[in-house]
Amino acid sequence: MTDPTRDPRFLQDPCPAYAAMRSTCPVQPVPTGSAGRPSYLVTGYAEAREALGDVRLSKDTAVFFAGKESRRRLHPAVAHTMLAGDPPQHTRLRKLVTKAFTTRAVAELRPFIARLTDDLLDQWPAGEPFDFMAGLAVPLPVVVICELLGVPQADRSDVQRWSAELFAAGAPDAIDAASHAMADYMTDLLAAKRLDPGSSLLDRLVSARDGDDRLSEEELVSLAVLLLVAGHETTSNALGNAVLALLLHPAALDRLRVNPDEVPAALDELLRFDSPVSTATFRFTTEAVTFGDTDIPAGIPVLVALGAANRDPARFPVPDQLDLDRDAAAHLAFGHGIHRCVGAPLAKAELEIALRALLTRFPGVRLAVPVDRLDWRRTRLVRGLASLPVLA
Repeated sequence: MTDPTRDPRFLQDPCPAYAAMRSTCPVQPVPTGSAGRPSYLVTGYAEAREALGDVRLSKDTAVFFAGKESRRRLHPAVAHTMLAGDPPQHTRLRKLVTKAFTTRAVAELRPFIARLTDDLLDQWPAGEPFDFMAGLAVPLPVVVICELLGVPQADRSDVQRWSAELFAAGAPDAIDAASHAMADYMTDLLAAKRLDPGSSLLDRLVSARDGDDRLSEEELVSLAVLLLVAGHETTSNALGNAVLALLLHPAALDRLRVNPDEVPAALDELLRFDSPVSTATFRFTTEAVTFGDTDIPAGIPVLVALGAANRDPARFPVPDQLDLDRDAAAHLAFGHGIHRCVGAPLAKAELEIALRALLTRFPGVRLAVPVDRLDWRRTRLVRGLASLPVLA
């Protein structure tokens, strides 16, 4: 039993490895870094969608790791976020933050996102190679979520650095240290907002109530960290992946360049084609389950490969082709079920505005280096570029 995700070529393009696994069996055991029984990796679309919605798969990491020795020292606010819980606790917390990401709330943010996008694109050097990730894909969602949460401008570079370190594959000490830095910062920021209240999302969460229910201090810090990290990581990766996909498919690029009003309709296919999250967050079986033809015992981690599911030919014919006419609304890039990404409306608004502006202002944008020289982030959880050199 081997783990193809450990092959260095996997970072460049995971699709061949996933396709090979799916063709053998869409749900199969893979080795883990710890002793004992393996995890199960889901690469088929139907099986992934079923697993994401199955209540027999728990996300309560506190229960799973209870009594197990660990050398890790993740801060509890990072280890036990809303993503690492089940109903009714998850339902309660999600209800208190959902209003910040409604269609109406996102619509109110669009003018700010558009201005910020233009300001960032104004800094592009004419005729010189430019890193799209550092120049737009990363700072745009970072500034947007920091603005929404009320993070002071002077602190945003630290926040961005800690967030990147939380996804550093093979660097547990760096991840643990970043988790404490982020949680400690948020604890201090929430204390400052109590002394000097404002109108940001964090200010509203401090006073948020659901009847007589109110967020505890631990819950507030955990939600603040989660919203900050999740509020930009997915969007940054999605934006870089989408631009690269278009640069590698000139016909699709030309189509959207000539008809930028088609960008909103193209977003689902772009998200399906190269999903910003490679593997969904941790789940484990609370009882024996069967997905497809595979039986999984109780107490076993289940890894749902969202990127693999979105390339399943049984659900999306000719999946390795970018087809802007495809109905890809059922993609799993944002997950599925009760844990589907709460910030998806904001992410899609940022993607739409950024892609429209890029194609309108820089219609001749192109890769500045061969595609095989692109540097991908060294993590198996998210799928994103470390840099994307382009010429405008």
